[in-house]
Amino acid sequence: MTKNLDKEGLSSIVDNYQLFYVDLWGVIHNGISLHDKAIEALKEITKKGKDYILLTNAPRPNYAVKSFLEKLGMEKEIRDHVFSSGEAALVYLKTKLSNKSFFHIGAIRDFDLFRDFENMKSDQINESDYILCTGLFDDYHEDLKYYKNLFEKNIKKKMICTNPDLIVDRGGTREFCAGSVAMIFEKMGGEVVYFGKPYPEVYNQSTDNSNKRVLAIGDNLNTDIKGANLLNYDSLIISNGVHKNEIKEKGIEKVAKSYEAICNYIQSDLRW
Repeated sequence: MTKNLDKEGLSSIVDNYQLFYVDLWGVIHNGISLHDKAIEALKEITKKGKDYILLTNAPRPNYAVKSFLEKLGMEKEIRDHVFSSGEAALVYLKTKLSNKSFFHIGAIRDFDLFRDFENMKSDQINESDYILCTGLFDDYHEDLKYYKNLFEKNIKKKMICTNPDLIVDRGGTREFCAGSVAMIFEKMGGEVVYFGKPYPEVYNQSTDNSNKRVLAIGDNLNTDIKGANLLNYDSLIISNGVHKNEIKEKGIEKVAKSYEAICNYIQSDLRW
């Protein structure tokens, strides 16, 4: 049974845990502005002497994510807790594929990810050794069929996906993420290597989490909550995120079951 924390707040369970993995987009901000109550909760976690990681499926290095959060008005003390899927992917790319050419699928703003090996970027997918997917092209951010056509003759190449999320809500607008493109590639028979939640590597790279009581907080059942489940962490789903309408219509128990996920707690928005 999923316990609702809307009345008691995060403060009612904080003493049960030593480490908190907190999602950024959908929990701490909406892509446009910070959620003040969530920021307050992070500060209270620190006051309690607990640690937290702002674990995000952002396809960019940590410094780029921190720069974005600074523009939103987030304090440095909080930004310093960021760890991104892009950062985890970067370690793999530099050690395993630094001498291989790649074709990039994603927005121009994601170029920070491969700035150190930009000379290996190919303008033609058929001439590349592998595909690096950070998102969708600016000109084709709604047209998933475009990517299916693009992959048709390149399905034998390996794809590196730096954001397993399928969708995200930017303010009130729903957008596709890299995971939606990777899913098309997989369904066509392609091989995808994912970096980010729910895959364990991003958690393990972010901090020393061994032998700690952990709570994972997020709004996405496919990534935040499944990641917690895979690692045997407790989980808190924020219901005013990507599953808002589903949860409102069916309730968290039915929705979680449909995604084969287990939520220990639910809260409308992260509040202390």
